[in-house]
Amino acid sequence: MEAGKKPVLLVEDDLDLLGMVQLLLGGEGYEVITATSGREALDQVAQAMPGLILLDMKMPIMNGWEFAREFRARYDRQAPIVVLTAAEDARKRAEEIGAEDYWGKPFEIDDLLRIITRYDL
Repeated sequence: MEAGKKPVLLVEDDLDLLGMVQLLLGGEGYEVITATSGREALDQVAQAMPGLILLDMKMPIMNGWEFAREFRARYDRQAPIVVLTAAEDARKRAEEIGAEDYWGKPFEIDDLLRIITRYDL
């Protein structure tokens, strides 16, 4: 990882998808930190603020809505949130939590990379 670059925090409970996205983004030169629940993601954020959060919404322990509410309460908008969801209306899910962007699952990695490049990582 280049000096000054911030990692991407990938919050996803589907371990196959988590591993695939981590591998692909890593191959593109991004440092990727992972969490499988909102609670674990908050623990990761407490250790190091990511440059971007890719957030699944439906997860055990602490879901995306709960994570976003707690993250914003603690850190405001220190890192943008991009919602990754299989829900029919991804835009609505993103609006519900004040996310900066969204992408529906399944997605093409090139499309996800286009979203990520919008943020200065």
